[in-house]
Amino acid sequence: MTEKTRILVVEDDMIIAANISLQLTNLGYEVTGIETRGEEAILNTNVNPPDIILMDINLRGVLDGVQTAQTIQKKMDIPIIYLTANTDEASFLRAKETRPLAFITKPFNKLNLQRTIALAVERLRENEGKKEFGEKMDLQILDDRIFVRHNGKMAKLLLDDILYIEADRNYCTIFTTTGNYVLTSTLKTMHERLPSSKFVRVHRSYMVNIGKLDVVGESHLEIGRIVIPFSKSQREFLLGRLHTI
Repeated sequence: MTEKTRILVVEDDMIIAANISLQLTNLGYEVTGIETRGEEAILNTNVNPPDIILMDINLRGVLDGVQTAQTIQKKMDIPIIYLTANTDEASFLRAKETRPLAFITKPFNKLNLQRTIALAVERLRENEGKKEFGEKMDLQILDDRIFVRHNGKMAKLLLDDILYIEADRNYCTIFTTTGNYVLTSTLKTMHERLPSSKFVRVHRSYMVNIGKLDVVGESHLEIGRIVIPFSKSQREFLLGRLHTI
C-alpha cells in the first residue's frame, strides 16, 4: 500500500461524519466519501472501492452497519472498522462475524481514532506483503508464456491461449482455450505483470486478451459466446488500443 490509504466513512450523523473525515484528511488519509445509509455505502463501494471502511453499526434505513458490511464482503474483501455506541454482547457477536479490523467505541477522541487507524493500516501492509509473496510463488511470467501453480506443480500457459481473467476478491481465474486456472492473486497484480500490449483491464473484475475480442458493445464485450462487462471509463482507452493492432 504505497499510496495514501483510502477510507470510506459510513456514519448516519453528518456532523460526526464530517468531523471524522476532516481528522482523517489531516492525518494523511484519503476519504473516498461519506455515506449515511447502508444502501448508499454499498453503491459507493462498488464504484470506488476503498482500502478500509469506517462503519457505524447503527444506520438508518433497511440495512444496519453489520448487514451492510456482510453485503459488501460478498463481492469484495474490504476490511471494516466499526464505530459503535453499543457495547452489548449481541451487537459485538454479530459484528465479529464480519472479521473487523477493530472497534472504536463512541464517543472517541482524535488520538483514539488515529491510533486505531494506524494499527489497522499496519496490519493491511503486513497482509499485503504476505499476499504478494504468495502471488509470486503461484505466478511466473516470461515473454510469451506464464507458469501457474496447478495441481501441485507449475503449468505452462501461452499468453496467446489466454482469453480473459476474472477476479474474485484475492483470487483470479484465468480462462484459456484449453481450461481454467485459479490463482491466489489479485487482478491488480495480474494487470501490473502481464504485458499491456496484449492485456487490458476493462472492468474492476475483468481483464481481456484484446487479440481474442469478437464484439465490443456499449457496455459489454464478447469473446466467443462469453459476455464480459465493460466499464464506460475504459471504453475510449480500449478503442484506442484496438486501433493500434
